[in-house]
Amino acid sequence: MSESIHIGVIGLGYVGLPLAVEFGKKYPVTGFDIHQQRIDELVAGHDRTLETSDEELAEATNLKYTTLLDDIRTCNYFIVTVPTPIDTHKRPDLTPLIKASESVGKVLKKGDIVIYESTVYPGATEEECVPILEKFSGLKYNADFFCGYSPERINPGDKVHTVTKILKVTSGSTPEVAKKVDDLYKSIIVAGTYLASSIKVAEAAKVIENSQRDINIAFVNELALIFNKIGIDTHEVLAAAGTKWNFLKFTPGLVGGHCIGVDPYYLTHKAQELGYNPEIILAGRRLNDNMGFYVANRVIKHMIRKGQTVAGSRVLMLGITFKENCPDIRNSRAIDVVTEFNEYSCKVDVYDPWADHAEVKHEYGIDLVDKPGNDYDAIVLAVAHNEFKELDIRSLGSSNPVIYDIKGLLDKSIVDERL
Repeated sequence: MSESIHIGVIGLGYVGLPLAVEFGKKYPVTGFDIHQQRIDELVAGHDRTLETSDEELAEATNLKYTTLLDDIRTCNYFIVTVPTPIDTHKRPDLTPLIKASESVGKVLKKGDIVIYESTVYPGATEEECVPILEKFSGLKYNADFFCGYSPERINPGDKVHTVTKILKVTSGSTPEVAKKVDDLYKSIIVAGTYLASSIKVAEAAKVIENSQRDINIAFVNELALIFNKIGIDTHEVLAAAGTKWNFLKFTPGLVGGHCIGVDPYYLTHKAQELGYNPEIILAGRRLNDNMGFYVANRVIKHMIRKGQTVAGSRVLMLGITFKENCPDIRNSRAIDVVTEFNEYSCKVDVYDPWADHAEVKHEYGIDLVDKPGNDYDAIVLAVAHNEFKELDIRSLGSSNPVIYDIKGLLDKSIVDERL
């Protein structure tokens, strides 16, 4: 790329920081975030999300960090990587995206390109973000400034499929800009890029990636409910079926996180806005959203069968992050299991060596324990952290504890039930 490039990355979380670091090895990059504490940590050389190592941060010699809009005014490429959550009614919450667009609009200049990576429904970039950019900049879309969309494909905690090793979908608001966006990413993505025909196509591609996974997990979750009634082990069934070359290998579990448990609602929102009620996608969502309550009630039934008094019983939850070997607690559905136990007046200890205590307290109102106690009436393994493989689970329980394994991590001989 022959032009002078100065990149501003808006949002330095799980998606933005790894991207800023990679670009910062090659171009001048200014990472912008509204949280001063986050900026201070990064300036000190540490990423508490653990997506980027201290060594990788040090290698990004062209990367600077700021909370000041004026510091990104000289950028000519803006990459927006803010979260796109859902609200309590499971509707898209575009507030972070709107605020980020307002901020970029205030510093936008003629010829600049704004690239969005946040997951949205098809059309959101041009229908929601572009008008904000025009309003706050006073510039005209596709005449004075341009846009692109390149959906994030970060997999938190994955040290194999890192940002440069995952093929990147790109797009732009004009053919010329699309090529510029593609060339920009191609300069750091060793896995290569795929240039989509339009921004809407790229947006749609992203939102169906995780919707597809959500539906497949819902299918095996439903199988788990059925096989439990039949009296056979779901994991054993899946292992047998998995010997067929084209069988898709999904396992049952709690579906949380910033993508799989959220993205489908962006697609269904757009569909319903257009007058279509998506049946399969929403059915899968309902089933997956109810799995935490199902697990807790299965544990309660086992406790009753063993003659335990449920109210006042001691329960240990192993894991609160949304996935294994990762500190990310966003949209963790393990909280549903804890909530249901609380409804039965159980005393629940939550132990997770990966989660940040203050973050869990702020997000879920839970005080994590520093280490498990003992004499628990029930133990639920919710997350397959490596540390839990080393635990002597039975030694943590009472004389006859209920042990429930959501992840299929433990030896079958010591558990009462696996999901």
